[in-house]
Amino acid sequence: MARPMIGRTIRRLRMEKGLTQQALAVRLGISASYLNLIEHDQRAVTASLLIKLGETLAVDLPSLSGSRERQMEAGLREVLSDPLLGLEEMPEGEIATLAASAPNAARAMLALYRAWRVAREDASGIALPTGRRMLLPTEEARDFFHDRANHFHQLESIAEQIGGELRASPAEMNHAIAERLRRTHGLTVHVGPLGASLRRYDPASRRLDLSEALPRESRGFQMAFQLMLLEARDVVESVVAPAEPSSQEAASLIRLGLLNYAAAALLMPYTPFLEAAQELRHEVEALAARFGVSFEQAGHRLSTLQRPDARGVPFFFLRVDPAGNVDKRFSAAGFPFARFGGSCPKWIVHQAFATPATTRVQVAQLPDGATFLTFARAIASPTTHWGEPAPVHVVAMGCDIGRAAEVVYADGIDLGAAAVGIGLSCRLCERAECRSRAFPPLEHRLALDPNEDGASPWRFEPNRRLVRP
Repeated sequence: MARPMIGRTIRRLRMEKGLTQQALAVRLGISASYLNLIEHDQRAVTASLLIKLGETLAVDLPSLSGSRERQMEAGLREVLSDPLLGLEEMPEGEIATLAASAPNAARAMLALYRAWRVAREDASGIALPTGRRMLLPTEEARDFFHDRANHFHQLESIAEQIGGELRASPAEMNHAIAERLRRTHGLTVHVGPLGASLRRYDPASRRLDLSEALPRESRGFQMAFQLMLLEARDVVESVVAPAEPSSQEAASLIRLGLLNYAAAALLMPYTPFLEAAQELRHEVEALAARFGVSFEQAGHRLSTLQRPDARGVPFFFLRVDPAGNVDKRFSAAGFPFARFGGSCPKWIVHQAFATPATTRVQVAQLPDGATFLTFARAIASPTTHWGEPAPVHVVAMGCDIGRAAEVVYADGIDLGAAAVGIGLSCRLCERAECRSRAFPPLEHRLALDPNEDGASPWRFEPNRRLVRP
């Protein structure tokens, strides 16, 4: 497995603190030349020096993992591989240097590329049936949650305060929330047929209608959402305002995401949920049963347990539909999602659709050697009328292989021998002879020979002009 390099992370944190190499070296008790070698990944970092770095830079050890830089490099690699940019050569060393030495410029480049894609799609005629051009604020909202590690202490605090006042066990929580809505807000909850809707609130009559098609755990979540909408609105706005979203659509998506976060924090209080997760070894099905929530809700909550003084296992979380569209994506584990386009067809996410209601497990290894324990489960949402196909999604999660022993899904697996090589996406993956490849990597040349056929439908050879570190 590739040795993790954290020099670029140390350099970024030093620059963010406004420290010169000499100033940081003095604080660490080492020479500036030695620190320079560390920042260029030419010297390893000892355990004692790693601890001193964390104390000096005022960060915890997970922040020194380099996951933020790897995610940025993956984004840059994908952007710079776009054939419309006309770039035939982009050495890996240049990408790593850009991410490490100019992170603000790299983030600006990613933001400009996203804006350019939206403008390009808009200009090429992508429009709604009404003729209104389609804008895509989803990436801005996803970045908002990703940049904050999908953890919001303000919402945890208000949820803990309200939960302490309710004093209800998980089995009694739905009733307790309904009673608080009625007594504090004069709001009544009714369950019945709602046609195509699953939830409807009328502020004038103070009536919340929930569809009878919703399972019990979904009704509880909808009531928790309504309660947080009424009681945590100011806290949510205090989180949204500093971000200064670029559009009303992006602001609305962020706001809804935060309200959903607050509802989950109410139903699954941080400390009890963390303790249960450790006791049950992060078995999502068991956590869902204990707290009276769905598999997806329990899994999503696991990805938010990043309180600085009480961290859980860093999990990534995503939800994907049968067409490969990702509508939820959070990464506390440093998993480098492809931002534009599909993911690797060899990943367990896509195979899980074939076995609904069954959790499938895979040890997935990326080309750079980073390895993750991943697990996925297909879930179906309720339909609103007969004949409507049930919406099916796969919820996928994972953690770094170094934390796999803490997760029940690793039981019985030879972690050292079971790894399956995957890539971010076909156009970014350099694995040869892959029978699942949809198209060749963009930065290599096709090598097609009518006299020979191989396992992969696309054969290619490296672009010799590229310089590899």
